Amino acid sequence: MKDSSLSLKAPAKINWFLNVLGRRDDGFHDIRSLIQKITLYDTLAFAPADDLILQTDAPIPTEENLVYKAAALLKSRYGVREGALIHLDKNIPAGAGLGGGSSDAAAALAGLNELWSLSLSAEALCRAAAILGSDIPFFLHGPLSFVSGRGENIIPCKAEKTLDILLVKPSFDVSTAWAYENFSKLTKKTGKVDNIESIIRSIERAEVDGMTGDLSNDLETVTVESFPVIGEIKDRLAGEGAVVSLMSGSGPTVFGVFESRGRAEKAAGAFDGFWTAVVRTVAG
Repeated sequence: MKDSSLSLKAPAKINWFLNVLGRRDDGFHDIRSLIQKITLYDTLAFAPADDLILQTDAPIPTEENLVYKAAALLKSRYGVREGALIHLDKNIPAGAGLGGGSSDAAAALAGLNELWSLSLSAEALCRAAAILGSDIPFFLHGPLSFVSGRGENIIPCKAEKTLDILLVKPSFDVSTAWAYENFSKLTKKTGKVDNIESIIRSIERAEVDGMTGDLSNDLETVTVESFPVIGEIKDRLAGEGAVVSLMSGSGPTVFGVFESRGRAEKAAGAFDGFWTAVVRTVAG
């Protein structure tokens, strides 16, 4: 084991579109989504230890935390005898549709692969990630990817420029399982996204002006029906000058794309009482 400790940032994400195709035989859902990392980060620090120890202020029992599950999986799968002290500093709100838990798990896999000198390939880490959760493999890839299947099929894309984003989250959380379960009960499904290649190219170039009609999230139908404030946030973002506003993942966070960071920061002032963050998309 290496003697020195290491630290990794775990980024949040947004979904530019999310198309739910239907429930699979294994209980998961087939999806198509374009996902991009953003500059909102949790931080994980790793150090050698005799036992597996997770220190965090996240209000989740240790054994249920995806970081701990990722560590336990690697120890079991590859016969690791060493332990690790992992400190998780949370900045990404939980239950927000921003992928914080999944990103933390991916960072744990990458960090422990280094700390324990496992020399696992990216493919091996992705296989382990898919066992833990559908969103986790994405975070082991570049900043922008087209994702399909239950989330394990990933096609990296090239993000050429960054975009300024305002995140707005109401005071409640939304369970991903709840959102998908209630979507399955809908008698009328939303339409499929057909112009995927065109959307991907526009996002790669950061050319989103006028794309509101092209970008959609199937889970919005379910979540907005139970929580109308999400629709109100979208409308208010548009009123504040957002060129695009959309719910991310299963919500309830809504993101608005602005022409500049200054405009995003000014718009944040219209959301007193909400959690907000001004961030950028990650390019590369």
